[in-house]
Amino acid sequence: MKNNYKVLTEHYTDNIMIVLKSLLVGLLAGGVTVLYRIVLSYAEHFSFGMYDFLREHLIYLPLAFIVFIIAAYFVEYLVSKNKMISGSGIPQIEGILKGHFVKRRSWLHTLCTKFLGGVIAIGAGLSLGREGPSIQLGATVAEGLGKKIGKGRLERKILMASGASAGLAAAFNAPMAGVVFALEEIFKYFSPVILLSMMSSAVAADFVSKQVFGLEPIFNFDVTQEIPLNSYWLLVILGILVGGMGAFYNFALLKTKAIYEKMKFLNTKTKIMIPFILAGILGLTFPVVLGGGHKVIEELTLEHGLGALLIIFVVKFIFSMISFGSGAPGGIFFPLIVLGGAIGALFAGVSVEYFGISQDLFHNLIILAMAGYFTAIVRAPITGIVLIMEMTGSFTHILPLTVVAVIAYVVADLLKSPPIYEALLENMLRSENPELERESSRKITVELIVKNDSQFGNRLVKDIPWPGKSLLVGIQRGDKHFIPKGDFEINEGDYITVLTDVNSESRIREILEEMNLGEDTEE
Repeated sequence: MKNNYKVLTEHYTDNIMIVLKSLLVGLLAGGVTVLYRIVLSYAEHFSFGMYDFLREHLIYLPLAFIVFIIAAYFVEYLVSKNKMISGSGIPQIEGILKGHFVKRRSWLHTLCTKFLGGVIAIGAGLSLGREGPSIQLGATVAEGLGKKIGKGRLERKILMASGASAGLAAAFNAPMAGVVFALEEIFKYFSPVILLSMMSSAVAADFVSKQVFGLEPIFNFDVTQEIPLNSYWLLVILGILVGGMGAFYNFALLKTKAIYEKMKFLNTKTKIMIPFILAGILGLTFPVVLGGGHKVIEELTLEHGLGALLIIFVVKFIFSMISFGSGAPGGIFFPLIVLGGAIGALFAGVSVEYFGISQDLFHNLIILAMAGYFTAIVRAPITGIVLIMEMTGSFTHILPLTVVAVIAYVVADLLKSPPIYEALLENMLRSENPELERESSRKITVELIVKNDSQFGNRLVKDIPWPGKSLLVGIQRGDKHFIPKGDFEINEGDYITVLTDVNSESRIREILEEMNLGEDTEE
């Protein structure tokens, strides 16, 4: 209790120390993520080279598929030993920061098995990305370091979020996207010390990444002109399109995972074999869809025709569902961005052919579709905008990116599509169905900023129905700190700190967040 509360209330020296620790986290997490990128690049090159060889030497096919089955079984073994490495890893990190997954394997075990499992999956050609695992690897490194240098549970959580920010920054050479993603998707709130910590770690990780991979952006699209204002009606149509397609992506992914679970003849040690075998078939017949999707980006041109682009999109989409739904270690971040780019290419092709739009705007529409599709799926519009700007190295699209992202967000919300990472986390918690644990003697603080129309705002402390097993221990208003009393009035914009026990953290956090949104909550 003392250490957690001191993180927020002590003098600035402690906050500076957190920032410096986050800088160290960024360097270490960036180094691990860069190593992961390097090994994955070799694995992906090996994958395409292997399938090229097999197409020319079909006599080795039986041996190759035996190797695929063995590799799949080994990955399944890793996942069965540590469920935290299944999928992208982002829902797991969110769950840990919310107080779930108290009983789990050590950070070092997670780090090693996630690294190895992700490399094998990409080496086989599965349609998975590196960003989710990179975020988890960064947060895991920070968890291990936090156990050595963190002064309390709250500080260790800040370091974990900083590690996640560093992981995304190093994965995509996108430091600001790493910061925004950690704030918008993982932490979901910020204070000056949290913001500075994440910025420090992301910039440090990006520096390490650029030392190895250079200053070039991930995508090198040839953008020669901006979209004229009289053509913005296209952006409305595009936003509606990617919003609807993003909602369908979430539906299809959750449905695929549900189908996997309903197949009683499959278990953790057999279902991952399905995408491995499918990767072998596609590697021989349609290799462009293998891996994260770099080959798909190269095919997004008008010269290939709308039919070819549509086939690439459909096959990549289905393969991505089967790959991620199996629980194999790997992310959806990059594949979904690639799929968004394919939708943009199809839309641009139709616009050029039937609406008389200039061919010079082809890549513009691809970039905009990427951001809109990401926003509709993840429901993190600011991250989508910043990420695509950094990945393309183009900062001239802020207005059209915002238009498409906002429309896509609204459409997905109207279709009642849940944010994918929150839905995946709920599925994980529901499948485990853990029994309620007795109250722990270990304490943790939950912090939030009082929003407009909150149940906390402009009310006395004694008049607020605080949830059970919680205690208001601090209120910050600007630079002033107050010890709360019953007749103290909380104002909108105040930063409040609530104490609870470790096992009740996730429940208390959910109740407080609902109250902060102005929703009636029953204990």
